[in-house]
Amino acid sequence: MTNWRVLDLTANSASVNMALDEAISDAVKAKKALPTIRFYKWKPSAVSVGYFQSLTDEVDVALCKKTGIDFVRRRTGGGAVYHDGNGEITYSVIAPESLFPKGITESYHVICGWIADALGRIGIPAEFKPINDIIAAGKKISGNAQTRRNGILLQHGTILYKLDVATMFSLLKVPKEKISDKFIEDVKQRVTSVTDINPQVTEQQLKDALVAGFTSGKEFEFGTITAEEKAAAEKLAKERYGSDEWNFLR
Repeated sequence: MTNWRVLDLTANSASVNMALDEAISDAVKAKKALPTIRFYKWKPSAVSVGYFQSLTDEVDVALCKKTGIDFVRRRTGGGAVYHDGNGEITYSVIAPESLFPKGITESYHVICGWIADALGRIGIPAEFKPINDIIAAGKKISGNAQTRRNGILLQHGTILYKLDVATMFSLLKVPKEKISDKFIEDVKQRVTSVTDINPQVTEQQLKDALVAGFTSGKEFEFGTITAEEKAAAEKLAKERYGSDEWNFLR
C-alpha cells in the first residue's frame, strides 16, 4: 500500500501556495518526498487565474492592489477563482500519475470522492458532478483543477466554508451591468457553502473531516515541508509566481 504524507492546514500568500505545489511536485517526482496531501488557506485573500487565461481580462488588478488582495496564475487550467482567506479550505493532491486512473474524469472522480466523503462526515451529503465539481444541496460547493506533468498528477481545489459573493464579483471582471442584486441572488442559487447548509459547523470540524475523508483507507503520516522543498518554493515564489512576467503571461 502507498504511504502518503499529509501536510496540515497552513496559511500562505498566493505565490507561496502555488510555488509549494510545484516544489512538492518536483520532490515527489525525484522520490525525495512521499505522495502528498496538503491543506491550506490564502493569507491575504487572493484571486487565482487558470494557466490559459488573461489576468487583466479576468481580474480587476487595480482593485486587488488597492484592497490588498493577492493575485496569481496557476499551473492548472480552469477559470478565475476568488480565495477568501476566511471562507474556504484549499487542498492539493500531488502524487505519481500511476496511482490514479488514466482518464481525467475518472481521476477527478476518485479525488472528488474524498471530498464528498469528508462533507458526509459533517452531515452534508455531496456528490461528484463531472467534469470537476462537487454538488451539495443542489449547488456547487467545491471546484477543482488538475494538471499532469512529468508523470506527476497535481490536483487542487477549494471547499467553500462561507461565501462572500459581493466581494468575489467586485474582483472578478463581470460586466458592471450584470452586477446587481438579482445577479448576486442568481449566483447564490448555484453556489453554496458549508455554513449556508449548516451554520453550526466550525472551520476546525471541516478541516478534521477533510483530513479523515482524504486519508480514509490509506497509510499516511503527518509531515512537514522539507528544507529542500521550502528553499525551492521560496525561489519559485520570488522568481515565477510573484513575478509580473508569469502572472501577466497572457
